[in-house]
Amino acid sequence: MSPGASQVTGTILVADDQLPNRELMEELLTAQGLRVITVPDGAEALHQLQRESIDLVILDVMMPHLNGFEVCERIKADSDTYLIPVILLTALSERQDRIDGIKAGADDFLTRPVDSVQLIARVRSLLKLKQRTDELERAESVLFTLARSIEGKDPYTHGHCERLAEYSASLGEHLNLPADQLIALRRAGVVHDIGKIAIPDSILLKPASLTPDEWKLVKEHPLVGERICSPLKSFKWVLPIIRQHHEKFDGSGYPDGLRGEDICVTARVLQVVDVYDSLTTIRPYKPAYSITDALQTMKQEVARGWWDPRIFDEFERLVRNGTAEFLARGAIAGR
Repeated sequence: MSPGASQVTGTILVADDQLPNRELMEELLTAQGLRVITVPDGAEALHQLQRESIDLVILDVMMPHLNGFEVCERIKADSDTYLIPVILLTALSERQDRIDGIKAGADDFLTRPVDSVQLIARVRSLLKLKQRTDELERAESVLFTLARSIEGKDPYTHGHCERLAEYSASLGEHLNLPADQLIALRRAGVVHDIGKIAIPDSILLKPASLTPDEWKLVKEHPLVGERICSPLKSFKWVLPIIRQHHEKFDGSGYPDGLRGEDICVTARVLQVVDVYDSLTTIRPYKPAYSITDALQTMKQEVARGWWDPRIFDEFERLVRNGTAEFLARGAIAGR
């Protein structure tokens, strides 16, 4: 390691069918204080990813059975591994190979013969990026755990967060929302009510009607939730959902009294599925509604001006035309 260089740690997985190449990579990387695992082919690389906690993968492109492009594509298609950086290592320099690597999701490319200085610089850069990603994932995990702990206080809402995440993402897909908004809907399904952490259990679980002061406190939870989640830059598209999920299309909601399309589309999506899930599950104050009764009740609320008519119409079609598949996704998520 060069003098003054900051310590970067991690586990590197190297897949190359040539033993001399594997030995060279191991020598270069272990000299930097890194743990190195070497494997002779792509299939073994995928196997190691299931067994070990890997921070960076270096793949030779020209391997038998599964080449580097195929292994990279599988890594990036798996929700458990897609954030792991991948470097493709090749003796080829044709433009099409670079394009194929980009399509497979590669984070960087190196050409043989390997320049050791360039290799170490790129490995260190990607490991730093992975460390930041891991920190972000840990922060998100804490928020999700906190949100589920709030849900866990009330046995009647068990599975509500997971069902909302599935329902809202499914509805968003049918509305052709972009990928970043679908991700935001999944996250918001879990954390939308995280602000209720500031509400005492005596109010949150109160079986009787709330007093005006208690109701005022409850209505602050979208703002509290927004403040809790605001430090996370990855929650850029989640924050407006948290703040606006209790607004109503006619402007009678809270906390800002927004009206119509001033309410972000993702919040309007979450509102519809939130109401549906509340109606179709047992609560202390009511039995579970049938699908038909729930949709009829929501249709009446749309007529009052509460929910976006266009989004509700799409939701109703989704439920009526694909009830089994749609409800199965929510039911599985809620287990």
